[in-house]
Amino acid sequence: MEWEVVIGLELHAQLATKSKIFSGAATAFGAPPNTQACAIDLGLPGVLPVLNGEAVRMAVKFGLAIQATIARRSVFARKNYFYPDLPKGYQISQYELPIVSGGLVEIDLEEGETKTIRITRAHLEEDAGKSLHEDFHGFSGIDLNRAGTPLLEIVSEPELRSAREAVAYMKKMHSLVRYLEICDGNMEEGSFRCDANVSVRPRGNPTFGTRTELKNLNSFRFVERAINYEIDRQIDTLENDGHVVQETRLYHPDTNETRPMRGKEEANDYRYFPDPDLLPLVFDDGYVASVRRSLPELPDAKKQRFREQYGLSAYDARILTATRELADFFEATAAAAGGEAKRAANWIIGDLTGILNKSGTAIAASPVSPKMLAGMIRRIADGTISGKIAKEIFEAMCHGKGDADTIIERQGLRQVSDSETIERIIGEVIAAHPEQVAGYREGKHKLLGFFVGQVMQRSQGKANPKQVNERLKSRLNESD
Repeated sequence: MEWEVVIGLELHAQLATKSKIFSGAATAFGAPPNTQACAIDLGLPGVLPVLNGEAVRMAVKFGLAIQATIARRSVFARKNYFYPDLPKGYQISQYELPIVSGGLVEIDLEEGETKTIRITRAHLEEDAGKSLHEDFHGFSGIDLNRAGTPLLEIVSEPELRSAREAVAYMKKMHSLVRYLEICDGNMEEGSFRCDANVSVRPRGNPTFGTRTELKNLNSFRFVERAINYEIDRQIDTLENDGHVVQETRLYHPDTNETRPMRGKEEANDYRYFPDPDLLPLVFDDGYVASVRRSLPELPDAKKQRFREQYGLSAYDARILTATRELADFFEATAAAAGGEAKRAANWIIGDLTGILNKSGTAIAASPVSPKMLAGMIRRIADGTISGKIAKEIFEAMCHGKGDADTIIERQGLRQVSDSETIERIIGEVIAAHPEQVAGYREGKHKLLGFFVGQVMQRSQGKANPKQVNERLKSRLNESD
């Protein structure tokens, strides 16, 4: 039987506010356990929550970016459940009336195609604390620093049909919240994480299969591996006359498998009801308009502009707009390089990204600045250095040896473009290899590469490659 995969993602983006959603406690990561939890976060008797206006602004900003409907009136509810890291016994969230409804996101697929994914909703809620299981000798510790941290939960429609589509969607959202500067996107710290709802059904069957929820996936690699494992597990279960159980499962990366965590709850299990301590959230069109004016250029618009303004391919534009920082680095380089945008794109996507990925360095901490890279590109364009010499200069810049001009002068790397010198070297090479010359003149034109290599070797890589190729062809085609 052919099976169709059905996936919907719930993304949790920790909003980049300095204080929590209902209290003034700090949200900074890495503080000692329980040092950033106030009386409100601890759920002590008599305390009252006060909504963080910046969290509201960020939620509206996100909704506008995905062309969603922004509710002028939304309501906070209590989601009741017991867990040790939830001191109040309930989580303040939004249920029936979320702040953001609908919306669209276009994702890029590997084959160069695009797919539009609908967003069901995005709502504000508070995070829970964290259970710590290490170093307690059979016990668990509770750290409530994270309790009350503002989250935006983004729920997609079940329109993703493979683990790779799910990862593409997640990456697109990760890029978007960072462009909007509403979330730092740090997945290792839990600032951006994912719950995946996965089911399978016979291809062509309109009825959804029984779904399982994979909780707290915090890397793109784990999302892909966990979903693929769960797809295989469900298909194997069904093909062996078993039944998929609706439940919540955890992914274990060490064994690359999912295991049951608990039975899957439905909405009625949480006994949602409006929070009596919080008034409905109400704002007018003027507020929404003010937030709209603060929107930056979004990734899709920037990608289209890069293609039109700089003549980049769709692939190059997509890579360079993956993050706001990378896009800014490219534009700064292109501007300083004097119209050499394509060459700037090639160096950034290839050599620069390569050394940054190898060392685990962010683009903001690049050892080669846009000004330095642009200076080297200008020297390639004006013929001062060749592409081969540029590789050597780039490596030197990465090791802090100075800018391109300094390295060129200090190491004597200026390209040889003097026609007399090049003619002399070509003459020496031709005289030294009569058999290869005869072979070339008999039609073995691939030998041109041999001659170019010999000339570049004798010139220590400094001869202008364009001149070398032109003069070699001319000399080799001359009759004796």
